[in-house]
Amino acid sequence: MNSDYLRQVTPSSTLLINEQSRALEATGKHVFKFGFGESPFPPPSVAIEALKTHAGRKEYTPVQGIPELRESVAIFHNIHDGLSILPDNIFIAPGSKILIFSIMMAFRQADILICEPAWVSYGPQAKLLGHEIISIPSSFKTRWHITPQALESALASRKNKQKPAILILNNPGNPDGLAYSRKALQELAKVLKKYRVTVIADEIYGMLHHQGGHVSMASVLPEQTIVTTGLSKWAGAGGWRLGVALLPAAMAWLKQPLLGIASETYTAASTPVQLAATAAYRNTAVDYLTHQRAILSTIGQACHALLSEAGCRIHKPEAAFYLLVDFSPAQEALLERHIHTSEALCASLLEETGVALLPASAFGMPPEYLAARLAYVHFDGAAALRAVEQYGHTILKDTFLRQYCPMISEGMERISDWFKNKIANVTVAEKFA
Repeated sequence: MNSDYLRQVTPSSTLLINEQSRALEATGKHVFKFGFGESPFPPPSVAIEALKTHAGRKEYTPVQGIPELRESVAIFHNIHDGLSILPDNIFIAPGSKILIFSIMMAFRQADILICEPAWVSYGPQAKLLGHEIISIPSSFKTRWHITPQALESALASRKNKQKPAILILNNPGNPDGLAYSRKALQELAKVLKKYRVTVIADEIYGMLHHQGGHVSMASVLPEQTIVTTGLSKWAGAGGWRLGVALLPAAMAWLKQPLLGIASETYTAASTPVQLAATAAYRNTAVDYLTHQRAILSTIGQACHALLSEAGCRIHKPEAAFYLLVDFSPAQEALLERHIHTSEALCASLLEETGVALLPASAFGMPPEYLAARLAYVHFDGAAALRAVEQYGHTILKDTFLRQYCPMISEGMERISDWFKNKIANVTVAEKFA
C-alpha cells in the first residue's frame, strides 16, 4: 500500500503520555503521573449499583439516547446551569469527544475557531474533516482566555465570510484549570452574535468549578450554543464513555444531520451505561460534588503555592484539576541546558525526576514556549472522599496532601527542586535516581 494515500494522524498526546507512563512503571521506574487528566474519584455509588443491575441489558437503544436519561440530563443541567433545554434536543453518545466530532462533521465546510492553548483533539478533529482552522491566541496576561478583540480580529480576517463559523470554547479550560466569568462570556457573545457564530461549548469540567460557580455559555448565548459534557469528569466515569450534547431549540435544524451521522457511525451509547448514567443524573448527592470540589481546590491551591514559590509563572486554579505551568522565568538557564522546547522540558523532567507532564506544544502553543500542563490527579480519590465524608472539610489543611495525596506532595517537591536546580545550573538526576 502506498502510504501517500493514508491519512497522517498523530495519536492523542493525552493518551500517549498515559501509555508512556505505564511503560516506564513496567520497567520499575517510579513515575508521578501528572500527564493524563483522568478523574481520581470513583463514580457515584448509585450509578455503580445501577450498572451492576443492568449489566445484562444488551438491546440497542434509540440513536439519540434513552428517553429517561435525556429527561434526567435536561433537569440536571437546567437546574445547575440555569438553562431551558428540552429532552428532545439532547443527544447521548459514547463520549463527548465523538459528539464534538459529529457536530463539526454535520457541516460540509466550516471555519473552526480554536482558542489557544486548546485541548489536544480539537485541531486534529477539524483537520480530519477538512475544515479550515483559525487559531485565536491568548496569553498568560489574559489568563489564557481569548479576548473579544482577538475573537473579532479572527472573524474579520476570514477569507470566505459566507462559510459557517464554529467556535470551540472550552470552559472551564483544559490545560489551564481557569474559568470564564459571566461578564467575560457576555463580551464574547456580543462578537459571536455579530458574526452569527455557532458555539460548541465544551463544558465537561463545569460541575468541577471549585466554588460551584460555573457559568454556561448557553445561559449567555442560548440560541447559538451547543453544550457538550458527560460523566467522565464530575462523575469519575471516563472509561464508561458517556457523552452528552445539549442543543438549543433554535438549532433544531441540526438534529437530523446529527441523527444520521450517529446512526452511520457509533449507533448508540452502551445500554447499561445509559441506565447507570440515568441514576447518576437523578440521584447523585450534592455532597458528592461538594467534597470533590473542596478536595481539588485544596490540592490545586497547594500546588500553585509551591510552584509559584519556586519561581514558576502560574495562575491559581479555579476548576477541574489542571495547572498550566510556565517555566519561562528560567528560560536562559534551561536553554543553556539544551532544553529548547516544551517537549524537551517534559522529557528532562521525566528522566531526571520521574514526573510526567504534558508539553504545552500538545495544546497548540509554540514549541519553544517552555510550559507544560500538570494534572494533579495522582491520588486515591476514594480514600480522600471517605476522609472528607468522615471528618468534614476541616481536614482539608496542609497535612491533607501528605496524608492522602503523597504522590502529589512528593511530585510537586521534585518539580520545585528540579526547577530551582535548573536555574542554579545543577543537575538533579542523581538525587531522584
